[in-house]
Formats: sequence, structure tokens, C-alpha cells
Amino acid sequence: MSTRLSADQIAAEAEILDRAEHTCTQVRQTTSVYPDMSMDDAYRIQAAWRDLKVDRGERLVGHKIGLTSRAMQAAMKISTPDSGFLTADMVFAPDSTMTAAEFTDPKIEIELAFVLARDLSGSDLTVDDVLDATDYVTPAVELIAARTPRTNSEGRTRTVIDTIADNAADAGIICGGHRVLPREVDLRWISALGYRNGVIEETGVAAGVLDHPATGIVWLARRCAEQGLTLEAGQTILAGSFTRPIDVRAGDEFRFDFGPLASFTVGFD
Repeated sequence: MSTRLSADQIAAEAEILDRAEHTCTQVRQTTSVYPDMSMDDAYRIQAAWRDLKVDRGERLVGHKIGLTSRAMQAAMKISTPDSGFLTADMVFAPDSTMTAAEFTDPKIEIELAFVLARDLSGSDLTVDDVLDATDYVTPAVELIAARTPRTNSEGRTRTVIDTIADNAADAGIICGGHRVLPREVDLRWISALGYRNGVIEETGVAAGVLDHPATGIVWLARRCAEQGLTLEAGQTILAGSFTRPIDVRAGDEFRFDFGPLASFTVGFD
């Protein structure tokens, strides 16, 4: 039976994850201390961490959706996606170079990002509703950097509860290439090639995200509606990866080729 964490415990866990991000040091898995904590507790920790960032001046600019593929859900033993928040400090420019050591266990995933033209909320939304509310869709990649280890010194494996508390392991977003209107092309068939140092590492097609990349946004908007929240006009929503994560190392140069939607690069020193 799960145990609801107290407000003080929630705040303390958020501060631990925040400090881990700032010091680029992984910390113990949250569930190693609270093995019976619930998914709701994990989202409460995430929200407390978001509030810490906003209180010190960071601006909320969107959300990310993760665990959208059947394979990843099976691996994490769940049947639902997860989500995290994006602040302006987590937005990086394409064709730029970052420092790998500033992120814990960094990896990169290929996705599409939806930028909303109007607010989106409701428990009965459809993919068409998401497309109607979208200003444009753009090629994107997500930089992930788990602040807790995949396996700790005792062999304990990180769970989806740990990942959710850790802002769904989100570290940033890079958008590039050409923007398209939500009905300008069949979004299901947008594909991408991911190269690291000139060698192709991953390929994928956007239908790998729940059969349509807008489906995860339907899920997110419904989950927010249950909490009295709204996805807001102007926000960017990372719709979920349609490739496996690619490890990031110092010295790596990535190129992401979206065919007709162009390509962009990201480097790490």
C-alpha cells in the first residue's frame, strides 16, 4: 500500500534533485528512501521542484511527454506516458555546442514539438482538438539527464516513480529545421535520422509515438484537466521520442536529419 508523503518530505526531495542538477551529481533514488511512495507523490515532488525554479526567476515555457512507446512502457512496467516541465533555461539553440559535463548521464532523443496557438484543456479532447489548438509543429530533440542512477550500489533499479519525481529526466529541448502547420503534412509519417560523429545511430517515424504524435498531448491535457490545469497558448509541448536515447559524450557532434523539414546539429565539448 502506498504512503502519501508529507509536505515537508515533498519539499526536501525537490531540493535534493535541484541540488543534484546544479552540482551535476547523481543522488540516491527517491524510492530507495520511500519505497511505497505513489505516482501522485512523484508528481508532487516534480511540481515542488518546478516551483523552486519559478520562485528564483525561471519561466515555465512548456512540458515534455515521455514513455510514449510500447517498448518503453513495457520496460518500465507501466501502461501510461509520463510528463515533465520545461523552463526557458532548458531551451538550447540548434547548431550550438554545449558542455557534456554539465549534465548527469546525458542522452538525446528525437521528437516533434508542438507550439500551441491557444489554451488546451478538457477531459474529452481528441487528436483533432490538439491540431486545432496548435500554431505549428517543429523538429526537436530532447536532452535527458537523470539525476538518479539507473542502478544503485546495491543493485536497486530506478523506477518510473523515481523518473517522474526527477522531472521525467528532462534537461532541455533543442528545436531546429522547418516549422510546419499541424495539417500541412501527415505528422504520423515525419521521419528522422540521428547521426553521432557521422555515424547513423537511430532512425524513427513519428507514428511510433502512440500511433500519432498528438496522442500524448491529448493524454497530457486530460491529466492536467483532472488537476484543474491548462496547457497554455505559446507553450511548447515535446510530444515524445520516436527513437531510443543516444548516449552523449564529450566531443560528440550530432546531426538530426528530418528530410523535407531540414536538419540541425548539436555538439558537446
